[in-house]
Amino acid sequence: MIATIENVSLLDETDDLAQMFIHSEPYARYADCRAQIDRDETAQALIRHFVQVREKYNEVQRFGRYHPDFKAVVRQMMEAKRAVDLNPLVAEYRKAENEVGSLLGQVSLQLARAVSDSIKVPTGDPFFDRSCGTGCGSGGKCGCR
Repeated sequence: MIATIENVSLLDETDDLAQMFIHSEPYARYADCRAQIDRDETAQALIRHFVQVREKYNEVQRFGRYHPDFKAVVRQMMEAKRAVDLNPLVAEYRKAENEVGSLLGQVSLQLARAVSDSIKVPTGDPFFDRSCGTGCGSGGKCGCR
């Protein structure tokens, strides 16, 4: 890619957009939630325990139900995940993370639509992904032909 004035200008505007995003309310909430989790010993202990159990779970998964500890480790994994998910700080963090992801998806979709309606944008949001209208020709779930 040759660095032209248009390319440099576009990169500058991209940096401006990134700065606007970093200074947005959803990102500030996300960063605050992340900092709270990092400072909270209870949340950190739950996360450490979950990571340890997940390592055991990944090892057991290599052998599947034939592993002698399969049922016990799967149960431990579900319990550890539930404990992490039910922690109020983690729940708030996940909500903030989803809001940031949604905002990024909306921005990506808007940028793509400004260029062409036929550009597919994986937003991770089934409402955006379902309403394809892009003419992708896959004939899949989106119903394009």
